[in-house]
Amino acid sequence: MASPAVLAPLVATAHLAQLERLGETLAQPAPSKRMLIIVNPYATTVSDRLKNLVVYALRGRYQVDAVETQSPDHATSLSREAAHEGYDVVVAFGGDGTVNEAAHGLAGSGTPLSVLPGGSTNVYCRVLGIPNEIVDATEHLLRLADDWQPHRVDLGLVNGRHFTFSAGLGLDASVVERVDTHPYRKAKFGEWYFTWAALDIFTRRYLFDPPLIDVGCDDQTVRGVTLIVQNAHPYTYFNRRPIEIAEGAELDSGTLAGAVLRRASPLDMPTVIWRALTKRPRIVEHRQVTAFAGVTELEGSSPAGGPIPLQVDGDYIGDVDRARFGVAAGALLVIA
Repeated sequence: MASPAVLAPLVATAHLAQLERLGETLAQPAPSKRMLIIVNPYATTVSDRLKNLVVYALRGRYQVDAVETQSPDHATSLSREAAHEGYDVVVAFGGDGTVNEAAHGLAGSGTPLSVLPGGSTNVYCRVLGIPNEIVDATEHLLRLADDWQPHRVDLGLVNGRHFTFSAGLGLDASVVERVDTHPYRKAKFGEWYFTWAALDIFTRRYLFDPPLIDVGCDDQTVRGVTLIVQNAHPYTYFNRRPIEIAEGAELDSGTLAGAVLRRASPLDMPTVIWRALTKRPRIVEHRQVTAFAGVTELEGSSPAGGPIPLQVDGDYIGDVDRARFGVAAGALLVIA
C-alpha cells in the first residue's frame, strides 16, 4: 500500500481536476452577488493553482475578487474594506487564524462571512457545517447562491479581540505558541505535532512549579494552570474526532462556557487526555477541572503579576498580564 506522502499529490491533483470540471459544469450567466475571497497563501493546503481553480469555479455564480494576505492582521483590514465597499460576502480561504482575522474585521457589519477550508484543522468551517474538503466546500458555496440566508452568530471577546470559537490562557496557549513557531512541522504532522508539543511543554514548564492563573467568574475565584473559554463547540478536532472541553457553548446563546484545569500533574494529565479523546467520559467531570457555562464575562490573571500566554482560535497573539473575556452577541453575520 502506498504511503500517505505518496498519495497526497495524487489526491491533490484529483481535487484540482474536480474543481476545473465543477467550474465548467456550473457556469451561469450574469452572476449578481459580489464575493471577496481572502486567501492565505501560506495556509497548509492552499496553493496558487488551487486558488485559481476555486476562483474559476465560484465565478460561475458570483462576481469574484481574490486577494492574498501579506502580513498578520491583513485579513482584518481587507474585510473592513470589503464591508465598506458593499461586497455581498467575504470568504476566508485559509486556516482558523485567517477566519479569525476576517471575522474580527466584519464584526458589527452587515457583510456576511463564509469559509473555505485551507488550514490543518478548520474548526470554524466545520462548526458552521461547511464541508472540510475543498471541492465539496466550493460546491456548497455555489449552492448557497440559490439559498441565500445569512444569519447572525455570537463572537467571543478577549481584551478587545474577537474570537469565533475558543480562546485559551496558560498551558493551552503555550502549546499554540510552540506550534506556531514551527509552521512546517504543523503542516506536515498536524494534530500529532500539537500532541508532541503539549507533552514537551508540560514536562519542561508545568511539571514542577507551573505558572498559575487566577480565574474570576460569577463572584468565584479558581486558581489553575490553564483556562479555556469557548463561544462554540467543539474545542477542536483530532483528525475527524471532535474534542469536547466546555459544555453549553453555542454560537447563538449570547453566553460563554469553558473550563479551568486546576492542576497538571503526571497523575492527572493522562486521565485528562483520555477523557478528551474518548466520547463518554466528560472532561468537565474530572476531579481537577472546574467548569462554567452561561456566563457573559470572566477574567484571568497571574497571581504573581507575570505575563501569561494567550491564544485565540488556535493562534498565539502574545503574553498578557490580565485577560478580560466577554461576548458580542449577534456580532457576526455568516452564510453557511
